[in-house]
Parts: sequence; C-alpha cells; structure tokens
Amino acid sequence: MTRPLTPRQLFLVFSHLSLLGFGGVLPWAYRILVERRQLITPDTFRELFAYAQLFPGPTICNMAVLVGHRESGTRGGLAALAGMLAVPCVLVCSLWYLLQRFGQTPLVADALRGMSAVAAGLVVATACKLARTLPRDWRNLVCAALVVLGLALFRLPLLLLIVVMIPAALLLMRSAPATGVQQAPHGPG
Repeated sequence: MTRPLTPRQLFLVFSHLSLLGFGGVLPWAYRILVERRQLITPDTFRELFAYAQLFPGPTICNMAVLVGHRESGTRGGLAALAGMLAVPCVLVCSLWYLLQRFGQTPLVADALRGMSAVAAGLVVATACKLARTLPRDWRNLVCAALVVLGLALFRLPLLLLIVVMIPAALLLMRSAPATGVQQAPHGPG
C-alpha cells in the first residue's frame, strides 16, 4: 500500500473518477482505487462497497466518503465527495445554460430528439436483456405485460404500478408450485 492521500489528492482522484464514469463510476472506481493506485485491496473495496450500499444516496458517493475518510479522516471524506460531485455539477450547470440559450435552435432541437430516441432505445434494450434472464414462466409474462400496459396504454403513474404490482407479483409467484430454484436461461448478453 502507498502513503495515505491528502485531501487535495483525494479531490483530484475522485474528480478524475467522476469524469471517467458517466452512467457508471463503480467499475472505474475499482480499476483506479484497487488496480492502478493500489489505495485499497480488493477485499477492502468489497467491504467498503457493502457499507456504502447500506447508506442512503448514490453508492459511489458513499464510497468516496468512506475511502476519503479512511485515507485522510473527515477532511479526506469531504474532499473525496467534493471531487465526486464538483465536476459533474459544473458540467450539468453548463449544459443547462447552453440548453436554455441554444435549445430552440433547429440543430440542437433535432439533436435532442435524436438523443431521446437513443435513450429510449437503450432502456428497451436493457429491458430485453433483463427479460431474457427470467425463467420462462407464464407468471413472469403476465406481470411484465401488466406493467407495460399500465405504463404505455393507460399511462398510470409509476409509483402506483410499483405499489400494486409488487404485492400482486409476490402473490402470483407464491402460488407457483414448489419445484426448487429455477435457473435463468443463459443467452447472449
């Protein structure tokens, strides 16, 4: 292991992490903290990750606080969290300003429509990947169909669907005959 990092160094490490991982920083955190910088061992990473999931808020922000505190006390925890949040905050505020200023221009409006289509496609692709891992059972199909109908056709609020469908799915699955643990089919993914 190397010498503990100063709060300034922690700020810079976690600022770098926040720039690397748009949409998912955790794999980068492992690579940087464990493999490249060797600040913590794989076992310590797993332990801190487990603790980070216990606290409310984004897991990676909780990890930043835990790693920062471990390295340099309270100031280190605050510096790591600031590093995790500062750059994305500046980027989002800058993008908001640019959107307010230029969002109505035809080129930007067309680009945003295109990005919306891409984002929707990514959500659908992810849902399809997840669905392929479910056991082939009519109960799963019924639950999925009810959620899709509720959202897409009837435009029900998501919170209402969650409140209704979780107990309904639990009851439906509980009525299934006990055949042991079903294995999810392995498909391309």
